[in-house]
Amino acid sequence: MIIIKATQDSEAGVIPGEDLLARMADYHEALAKAGVLLDGSGLLPSSTGWRVRYDGDKRTVIDGPFTETKELIAGYTLIQVRNREEAAEWVRRFPNPAIDGGEAEIEVRRLFELEDTRDSRAVDRLKALGIGGEPSA
Repeated sequence: MIIIKATQDSEAGVIPGEDLLARMADYHEALAKAGVLLDGSGLLPSSTGWRVRYDGDKRTVIDGPFTETKELIAGYTLIQVRNREEAAEWVRRFPNPAIDGGEAEIEVRRLFELEDTRDSRAVDRLKALGIGGEPSA
């Protein structure tokens, strides 16, 4: 998973300009043409979201916005590749996601796969639901 970190602009709801949207479209078209694109989307600012905090059985809903921008996600692209090196090749081609072309950060994480666990009835139930597929980035 390619995680695009939020910026002050994305948290303010600034919509990317045509140039950035065109570069993102080009990149995602290349991913699709290579057969590695699974999904991708931007996220609305955290002011439209909420969090649920757990403490034992207690749940507390906390409405956004959330102040620590560096901890927030502005969007994601989900790809399925053979290995870390192939993922790194694709991520190096990702356009700078900063609206102003300035500083931005992308984080890359491998999805947790059911194959990363030991077999159990619960794992079988999740597999039956189609959760936990092939190794992805």
